[in-house]
Amino acid sequence: MRVYLDLVRKVLDEGVRKPSRTGVDTISCFSAHYQVDLAEGYPLLTTKKMQWASIIRELLWYLSGENHIRNLREYTKIWDAWADEDGNLDTAYGYFWRRFPSATKDKNGNWQVREVDQIRHVIDTLKRDPSSRRLVVSAWEPGNATTSRLPPCHYTYAFHVSGNRLNCHLTQRSGDIALGIPFNMAAYAALTQIIAQEVDLEVGKFAHTIVDAHIYCADPDTPMAEYDHVAGLREQLARHPMPLPRLKIARKPIDELRFEDFELVGYECQPPIRFKVAV
Repeated sequence: MRVYLDLVRKVLDEGVRKPSRTGVDTISCFSAHYQVDLAEGYPLLTTKKMQWASIIRELLWYLSGENHIRNLREYTKIWDAWADEDGNLDTAYGYFWRRFPSATKDKNGNWQVREVDQIRHVIDTLKRDPSSRRLVVSAWEPGNATTSRLPPCHYTYAFHVSGNRLNCHLTQRSGDIALGIPFNMAAYAALTQIIAQEVDLEVGKFAHTIVDAHIYCADPDTPMAEYDHVAGLREQLARHPMPLPRLKIARKPIDELRFEDFELVGYECQPPIRFKVAV
């Protein structure tokens, strides 16, 4: 996809070097944005091999609403660095998507907490009122964010219907261009397709705004050199994108979907490029 390569160029060309909490410097660019038309294909990078199975496993874990990674660990180690020894995760996206704690006071002034299934609310609203401008899902709970080891990066998204097409816009406070953004793009594209099928719409566009879009960088011959992502991204810039694959998803209710219900069709890609995660 050219839009991803354009994003890489933008950060490399316009970003400024700054320190990060990981101890590895970044090239950081403010408010980067791109969008893709999902009708043209599933936006899985072709300029390097992507771990597509891990993307779908992670998405299904989000949709489960679990706040631990004990089941996810069977398939991918994506969240191991952030969970405790029992597999509990203080910031689990799916927990907030499906069980967001909403506090209100009763007539006696006592706080009462109920859990809100934001995904179900969006689906029900789309079926009832597709023109609604309130199709928002948030993973940002301020109290949690002040104490979490890793507050949500992709913290809110909203849907929009244009004709018979469902669009999705994701806002992300912090985005690792080499590792995180390709995963986010593919995951939210799949989520948009899942919900579109649930409400009898076609897929539209996926748009993505990244407040701090960054590339990890490190000088050679330093202890942090292994975390440098610049060389690998420049290698991708020299590669030519291939045609996008298609994603087939069984037409089943969202809570009945399993990994076997997803099929990636026609995926051709360049060889993998290794990037090390800065924790």
